[in-house]
Amino acid sequence: MSNEKINLKEKLSLFDEHWTPKIIAELNGQQLRLAKVKGEFVWHDHTEQDELFLVLKGSLTIKMHDRDVHLNEGELFIVPKGVEHKPVAEEECHVLLLEPGDIAHTGDVKSELTIEEPEWI
Repeated sequence: MSNEKINLKEKLSLFDEHWTPKIIAELNGQQLRLAKVKGEFVWHDHTEQDELFLVLKGSLTIKMHDRDVHLNEGELFIVPKGVEHKPVAEEECHVLLLEPGDIAHTGDVKSELTIEEPEWI
């Protein structure tokens, strides 16, 4: 990782795929990941890690069994560890994720959306 400034718009222009977070930086064991999302993700949880979603563009709904959290541009939400959740975006949405570097993309759930090793960009 370099010690240079990071332009989020520039990094987002480097990929088009949905639900494939890209690592852009690391801070004290936490990774900052950018993702473009559209449609529905899988129900999953992270038993040992919290997960932060910050919406950069568009809107995102994080479904949980007891409620839905709707996020618009500039809003963030932290999903507590152990809480099963399912992100959904009606239209393409750009998000910044802050999560531990060893977090499994889909928790213990394996699906066609599972990314074993996120790419650095």
